[in-house]
Amino acid sequence: MQTRSLAAGAPPVSAIGFGAMPLSIQGRPDEAAGIRVLHASLDAGVTLIDTADVYCLDNSDTGHNERLIAKALTTWSGLRDAVLVATKGGLTRPQGRWKSDARPDRLKQACEQSLKALGVDCIDVYQLHAPDSQVPFVDSVGALADLQQQGKIRWVGLSNVSVNDIKKAESIVPIVTVQNHFNPFRREPIADGVVDYCTQRRIGFLAYSPLGGSQLNRTLPDHPVLKPIAERHGASVHTVVLAWILAQGANIIPIPGARTVAHAVDSVHAVELSLAADELKAIDDAKFSSKR
Repeated sequence: MQTRSLAAGAPPVSAIGFGAMPLSIQGRPDEAAGIRVLHASLDAGVTLIDTADVYCLDNSDTGHNERLIAKALTTWSGLRDAVLVATKGGLTRPQGRWKSDARPDRLKQACEQSLKALGVDCIDVYQLHAPDSQVPFVDSVGALADLQQQGKIRWVGLSNVSVNDIKKAESIVPIVTVQNHFNPFRREPIADGVVDYCTQRRIGFLAYSPLGGSQLNRTLPDHPVLKPIAERHGASVHTVVLAWILAQGANIIPIPGARTVAHAVDSVHAVELSLAADELKAIDDAKFSSKR
């Protein structure tokens, strides 16, 4: 597996990560199937798993995804220390809704719960899930800095942030990852300069929902631009999309999710797929819609 760098001091990770959310939200597989999917990704060379305390059904289920990952790593035959787990705090799931709560005390409480769910003494990467409009951003980041100083988290990351947010955070604590929505449907990280800024600062950019999410990615297989490219390469359309994302920057790490072993393994093939310049441009210029 090819690797890509995170910020200074953090280890390189697989160029394709694994976004574990689908294994714990509505429509999730049973535990045994979820563990098989995680093991398949790890066996294929994935060394970065992204999770969050709120990847669950509701507040009564908080930590489900973290506990699943902990069990998968415990039962995996490979080298646990080679795998970096990145989790998040700053949201809650009342009645299954997604609600911000990035108060410093709440973040510190959430971190303690994630430590227990993951079964570790120190979390590899702890990310602020999203800025909270009711809480000063610097206060939320300051809580993560405190947790790092206390030895409860190794590295700090951000999610759903702007360039200005990153700059504010960097004035408080070093940032190793930025995780924003990025796919052919949503290209804001390129347009708003987040990818360029992360490249300049040598911050790893984690592209979440790289295939557009469950509703949008169903429209990809028949896409008039993607389909012929995939056929030429003997690859799936989803693999072509991930290869396109990888080509957008040397610091970009897509973190696709999967509910099946086949989909998990297919994603990894993107690192072996080199798209020609005209193919990349064709995708750049293509139009994407959620409608079939």
